[in-house]
Amino acid sequence: MKFLLAALNAKYIHSNPGIYSLKAYAEAYVEEPELTDGRFQIQIGEYTINNQLDDILKDIYLKQPEAVGFSCYIWNMAYVLQLVRDLPKVLPQVEIWLGGPEVSYDAAEILRREPGVFGIMMGEGEETFKEVVRSYIKGSPRDFTKIDGVAVRDEEGNVLENPLKKAVDMSRIPFLYQDLSGFKNRIIYYESSRGCPFSCSYCLSSIDKSVRFRDTQMVIKELDFFLQSKVPQVKFVDRTFNCNHNHTMAIWRHLLEHDNGITNFHFEIAADLLTEEELELMSRMRPGLIQLEIGVQSTNPDTIKEIRRTMDLGVLKDIVYKINRFGNIHQHLDLIAGLPHEDYESFRRSFNQVYDMKPEQLQLGFLKVLKGSYMSEKAEEYGVRFKEEAPYEVLSTRWLNYGEILKLKNLEEMLEVYGNSGQFRTTIKELLNEFASPFDMFEALAEYYDKQELTGISHSRMARYEILEDFIRQQAPERLPMYQDLLVYDLYLRENLKSRPRFCADQEPYKEQIRAFFTEEAKSFSYLKEGYEGYESRQLMKMAHVEVFRDQRAVLFDYKKRDALTHNAAVYEIGIWRN
Repeated sequence: MKFLLAALNAKYIHSNPGIYSLKAYAEAYVEEPELTDGRFQIQIGEYTINNQLDDILKDIYLKQPEAVGFSCYIWNMAYVLQLVRDLPKVLPQVEIWLGGPEVSYDAAEILRREPGVFGIMMGEGEETFKEVVRSYIKGSPRDFTKIDGVAVRDEEGNVLENPLKKAVDMSRIPFLYQDLSGFKNRIIYYESSRGCPFSCSYCLSSIDKSVRFRDTQMVIKELDFFLQSKVPQVKFVDRTFNCNHNHTMAIWRHLLEHDNGITNFHFEIAADLLTEEELELMSRMRPGLIQLEIGVQSTNPDTIKEIRRTMDLGVLKDIVYKINRFGNIHQHLDLIAGLPHEDYESFRRSFNQVYDMKPEQLQLGFLKVLKGSYMSEKAEEYGVRFKEEAPYEVLSTRWLNYGEILKLKNLEEMLEVYGNSGQFRTTIKELLNEFASPFDMFEALAEYYDKQELTGISHSRMARYEILEDFIRQQAPERLPMYQDLLVYDLYLRENLKSRPRFCADQEPYKEQIRAFFTEEAKSFSYLKEGYEGYESRQLMKMAHVEVFRDQRAVLFDYKKRDALTHNAAVYEIGIWRN
């Protein structure tokens, strides 16, 4: 028999650790010989929501499984249901199982609504899947109704649910990445704990309040595998990584002492829980060794209280500022629009306060009313209207109407393009001086895009610069030349352009000085030191760039030496050049 575990990921670079964990756990703890001699096979099928569903259907058909298990999340549920409805038409005998957070809290309803679904695994899946596999191997008569965490129909068609009674021991789960050949150019996800100590009303992690940890020494040994393999990034999926000080310190200390100079580790943390000892250790890390995701969600105290979030905003601010001063750690701060008591003006204040903390990225998300969450129980009281289909995103609340949600959607796009991309950092920093607040600047940009009918169009990188230059032309025409130089500066920070934008300063008067500079540099290497030896001046001119700005400052951009956090070229001011 063949059981296919299938995942539809959001992007190719993503992977699904859940299905790998189910497979590894079953193969480790199902002792029947059928699983070792090949008579029962567990296969993995990973796809993306960008694949044609016909291609996914074809691939599953060609694998000829007797059972298929789909991993279900808010971002892929609509696609999974299409496959659930079509798969029995081409594989009539296939038994379709669903699992994951999107089906764990309304399993009975899905079984009643979807006749193509054979069964649902609710909650944590490792122990449940192991018993499902064992039941298949034992053969007829099969009785899934006695397996914890399973919802199925009985012979009369009635839905029977057997809730999960016991959480899995994290240290019993086998290491998922013995072979990295299938993970090239993809993010490695890793889990050292499950559950969350907090009870935020919008989050499913709050349901499992018993935080469980994988043995710390086991974690360290497995992280060594990633370090030795020099994988680009390992993303911890722990909901609050730093909720146990000893666990956190042991792992971070090990990463500091065994840093390979390449691998980046991503952690989701509660910043206000960080201790002085943890901060001191972080301050000594290589730039880019770790990056932090910090959920702020709102700075409105009434909102924070209502969503049952535990957070000391003052402490959080101080910690974020302190980490900023280290200059070695990328910080990603989150906000959620659509929370209770947060109207448009309140969200504006939250946005400005978090933006002023100067994170490398500020993610503006929108409330998702997840099945099983406390927020879903309170939705009517809050007047929350949300989409009927996954991802159940907010449309309006008692405090925020649909028109305001749309405005925030447009603002979010501007934030992603002109803020979070990091490609306009110097220009945007100066442009903020033209507005009362960061929110007002991004709001004005969004309105400009709308008026110029630019919203919803896929623009090239250069087009984004030209649009911003036009916007500045209207906002601050008297300072336009200075802004044009800043835009050019930002452009060259990222790459040595093959074609220059229309608003660049004329470099023709400086051609001979630029040529002379690179001729001298090929002899002395006063600025271009690492990786340039042995190259002639003509080659150096293609590998690095000198730009003379309108104030006659000559600036050298070194693309072999880049900032570990921003990836911008190293920059040297090499003098004032008269033409």
